[in-house]
Amino acid sequence: MLADMEQTVSPVFVGRGRETGLLTAGLDRAGAGEPQAVLVGGEAGVGKTRLVEEFLARAEAAGAVTALGACLEVGAEGLPYGPLSAALRRLHRRLGPELDAAAAGLEGRLARLLPDFGEADGEGNDEYGRARLFEHTARLFERLTEGRTLVLAVEDLHWSDRSTRELLAYLVRTLHRSRVLIVATYRTDDLHRRHPLRPFLAELERLRTVQRLELERLDRPEVAAQLAGILGPETPGRDVVDRIHRRSEGNPFFVEELATAYRNGCLACVTESLRDILLVRVEALPEETQRIVRIAAEGGSRIEHALLAAVVAESGHGHGPAGEDALISGLRTAVGANILRPDTDGEGYRFRHALVREAVSDDLLPGERQAINRRFATVLEADPELVRAEQRTARLADYWYRAHQPARALPAALDAARGARRRNAFAEQLKMLERALELWDAVSEQTLAATPRPHDRADTYPPCGCADGDHDGCDRLQLVDVLAEAVDAARRAGDRDRGQSLARRALGLVDEHRNPLRAAWFRLQRAKMLDQLKRGGGLEEIQYAHRLVQDLGPSAVQAEALALEAAHGLLRNPGPAAVAAAERAADIARQAGAPSIEVHARVTLAGLLGDFDDGERALALLAEAVEQARPLGNDDVHTRGLNNLASLLLSYGRAEEAVTAARTGLDAARRSGLLLNTGPILTGNLAEALLAAGRTREAAAVLADWDDKPEADTHGEFMDRLRGELALLRGDTDEAETHWAAAHASGGNGAQPQHVLPTAALGVRVAVRRGRPDQARARLAEALDGTALTGQDGHLLPLLTHAAEAEADQHPRTPDGEAALARIGRLAEGLAARCALQRGWAALLAGELARAAGRPTTEHRRTAVTELRAAALPGPLSHALLRAAEDAAAAGARDEAAAHLREAAELARRRDDLSTRRDAELLAERLGLGQRDAPANGSGDGLGLTPRERDVLRQLALGRSNRQIAEQLFISPKTASVHVSNILAKLAVGGRGEAAALAHRLRLFPEGEGV
Repeated sequence: MLADMEQTVSPVFVGRGRETGLLTAGLDRAGAGEPQAVLVGGEAGVGKTRLVEEFLARAEAAGAVTALGACLEVGAEGLPYGPLSAALRRLHRRLGPELDAAAAGLEGRLARLLPDFGEADGEGNDEYGRARLFEHTARLFERLTEGRTLVLAVEDLHWSDRSTRELLAYLVRTLHRSRVLIVATYRTDDLHRRHPLRPFLAELERLRTVQRLELERLDRPEVAAQLAGILGPETPGRDVVDRIHRRSEGNPFFVEELATAYRNGCLACVTESLRDILLVRVEALPEETQRIVRIAAEGGSRIEHALLAAVVAESGHGHGPAGEDALISGLRTAVGANILRPDTDGEGYRFRHALVREAVSDDLLPGERQAINRRFATVLEADPELVRAEQRTARLADYWYRAHQPARALPAALDAARGARRRNAFAEQLKMLERALELWDAVSEQTLAATPRPHDRADTYPPCGCADGDHDGCDRLQLVDVLAEAVDAARRAGDRDRGQSLARRALGLVDEHRNPLRAAWFRLQRAKMLDQLKRGGGLEEIQYAHRLVQDLGPSAVQAEALALEAAHGLLRNPGPAAVAAAERAADIARQAGAPSIEVHARVTLAGLLGDFDDGERALALLAEAVEQARPLGNDDVHTRGLNNLASLLLSYGRAEEAVTAARTGLDAARRSGLLLNTGPILTGNLAEALLAAGRTREAAAVLADWDDKPEADTHGEFMDRLRGELALLRGDTDEAETHWAAAHASGGNGAQPQHVLPTAALGVRVAVRRGRPDQARARLAEALDGTALTGQDGHLLPLLTHAAEAEADQHPRTPDGEAALARIGRLAEGLAARCALQRGWAALLAGELARAAGRPTTEHRRTAVTELRAAALPGPLSHALLRAAEDAAAAGARDEAAAHLREAAELARRRDDLSTRRDAELLAERLGLGQRDAPANGSGDGLGLTPRERDVLRQLALGRSNRQIAEQLFISPKTASVHVSNILAKLAVGGRGEAAALAHRLRLFPEGEGV
């Protein structure tokens, strides 16, 4: 009977034409340099593996290189990157030197993913370690696919660990020009409502390069074809086909099982139970083979031959050559019966289908299951070489856990957690630590005393916080030690809510009077996570931590508390107190031997001094801090310094230098794998500097390129604001409003003034363009009311200038407008201009306030032009030139006005500023300056408006409806509507509000004419 069962798997590939076509199309697009990902879902047994196998064979035949890896069920929590490691190992065996060449320079970093590359380098396992590993992996695939198309297949994503999912998502999002097709399979019937794969699939499905398909069951003709392929001449009649189709419900795996039962004459004896269908062929095996299969089921979805042999021998059967022969015989029988199959690596076995392994495992008695797992753990502990090094600790932890041996499982879980940490797999580290916490109460004091305490931390967690000479209990593992590792892992994995919960639990255990350093450390972790979650309370936690340690000797914890307090001040409320905190943090860090904290504090100090002191001194200090960070190997501090340098340079009007600093920072982030972390802010600073320098198209390209990068949870408001700036330059006020709204909404709680104030300035300008002075006023008030303004002079000057312009244009002025102007004036009195750029904005602001007060002069705008020409930023300069042209024209200096307008229009042309260019051209036309010596247009406005259209525009600028305009001008509403339509077309504006705003901006109707 067993011989008859050898041909259970269908030799023909039935159906799946649509799915194969979709995969083939994806392969073609990938081969053309457009990476693709296909997510293949379906219930267990529906044929996902067969589809992938057939497709990989076709891809190989077409010249592609393929690599397959599978997620493992047993021990998955502690086996990070398993399928990627397996796929790379197969590529290494196939490509050899070519893969080594692609990994050149990255071997030490990629060794965390594939130990075959050698020893992992000494790069820290800090919170950015995962991001660095992801970036290095992406670079490996980019290099590897320069001359070939690669298909990376990952099976059983429903068992995947979080690190694997996140790395796959990163590759899908970042391999933009690589010839890669990623194919991943998952079980749909395993995805319960809260399964972690659900949000992963939903996230990827939104990407245009990702397609998701679900395999359906076979219909009756396809089942008949499958049966014909399996049974050949023994193909049953219609009744049996109907019965098998009905009982299998078109599931190909069940069709195969039922076909085997039919071949062996027992179709009628197979019950309708799924478990019985799966076990019927196992139970037909000889007893010794069944025993081997049961042991293999507990070993995992993949089991190494040497490990299985050792466990079988440990069970009391199979010692010596005779025992090995018996094992081989039993395995051959199981393989022949298609219960097991040799693994593609040739080193072990897999169950032909996971459902069979699950059914066999579920059929074990509880004591039987525990005994088998205990043997696996004992054997592996005695001979660790039986499994791969990267799997060893996690597998051992899982076996002891399933054996219900907490005294052995807890230390093993801690070892697995540290192994995951060393691979920068922080989510898996957290899961293993939570398992240790689960086991804690079941472990004796003796076990805890014998368990090593944390020793490989790369942060500032104090190893001992006991009072001098009082170390009672510190000689054994403490629960708070495990909680500290778990808090750190949660923060680095991005699971900040869980980290907060763990930190609260730890603080309940720590006596802050006896262990102030440890209590302060947990407070600082909470502060970091609150800030990352954009929730309030972070500063209070920092200050609490500082109070706990302020009277102690110098320590890294004390320095970090002060450094975080200073950094908080830099971003939200800069002032002398923040400066003092940064200086003290740097001094204490130096005494405590914490160089990274010291440089971090110096970077913060330079930023603070840039707000309150001489800019050259601040820039020199910041450049020095950047150089100090470079040899430390702390990529986060280094890229932060470069980012702050770019920002500070731009605030002083040195846009081209800011471009260089931001590009250097992005290159450093890319090399160190920090694009996912510091990339967004560096990209924003680069785009903003390019915009300021007039390199608009380059700025747009930078933002467009970032759109395809992995999403980050920070600085979305920055990107949206810059997109709004670009839209406003194009004259698209609707799109600009949309981006402003997104930036405003994503600012969140505790948003930073450096983002709030420029976003408000964009909102004011958009509102003015749309003819909504009330909206502009509200946006200004909201920003001023909810933001700390100290040290924000550089951001306040342009915001107040645009708001003052909007109010100065209003005649008659409302009480709200008068109040807004008064507030702007009061704020202006306290602002200090520290460079040509800021002095230019200050002059423009003074000119608008003077105009609003009815005392306009040419002095302010001439000063603004002089200062802004020295700053050499085309945007502010073209704005000042427009205002100066108005003054010159009003004073009768037509040649001066024409020169200003020509220069403004040329600057606008160079930076693709259609709005300013149109304003300059319309103003020149209105003033009769379209040609240097041309007289004014006969209509008197230079815009091609008829006298009647000018009358209608005057009424429209007063905010009147068509009916009100008709009543004022004694015409019909329909005629008024026609005039309004003609006016909108001649002015090239999108609506009545914009037409009114343009009339105000071009001063078409002096105050005496009623506007």
